[in-house]
Amino acid sequence: MTATTPASLTARALLLDMDGTLVNSDAVVERCWRRWAEGQGLDPDEVMKVVHGRQGYATMAVLLPDRPMEQNLADNRVMLAEETADLDGVVPVPGAPAFLAALAGLPHALVTSADMALARARMGAAELPMPATRVTAESVGASKPDPEGFLKGAAELGFTPADCVVFEDSEAGIEAGRAAGMRVVGVGPRAAAFGPDVHVEDLTRLRVEPGTEGTITLTFSAT
Repeated sequence: MTATTPASLTARALLLDMDGTLVNSDAVVERCWRRWAEGQGLDPDEVMKVVHGRQGYATMAVLLPDRPMEQNLADNRVMLAEETADLDGVVPVPGAPAFLAALAGLPHALVTSADMALARARMGAAELPMPATRVTAESVGASKPDPEGFLKGAAELGFTPADCVVFEDSEAGIEAGRAAGMRVVGVGPRAAAFGPDVHVEDLTRLRVEPGTEGTITLTFSAT
């Protein structure tokens, strides 16, 4: 199912990734990860194929499987500090302000691989409201594509996985949503290749409406 065939989903809660889904931070990610890749003697273009969606230490473990995890965690701390300080080019994904405004008062949570400092910095730079419920890197023991973050977000909102719809842009995030037993809306060009239940180019392509008995109706369009 794609946005070329108008579709709708009904949920009771929405779980939202941040980078690539609500916030376009690609410029910062490119700068920081290409610099790291060059320092490790890796091909930056190949590195950029796997960085999206995961926590930094997990990306490093994929790229350097024989490297001690302690070094990945140490590099991840440096990377988080660099990304938090670099907000040049961080902007909202088209439609994100209206989308979040429509969710005011409806059950939703941010589920991101960023830590709280980075999440606050990027949402602030994009001038987007921070959801009251959020699951950040500090909240979980495993990175996406592990479903822990989405399962925790659903639990904190008080809903079952079947009640939830995930919004994601990356392969790791879409896999995590599926593994959690949730339906997934893929947002942006990266998401199309990974088989989400519905794909939209950006957040201008959907309408959010409160339904009956606490439901949320999501209607998607191609234009």
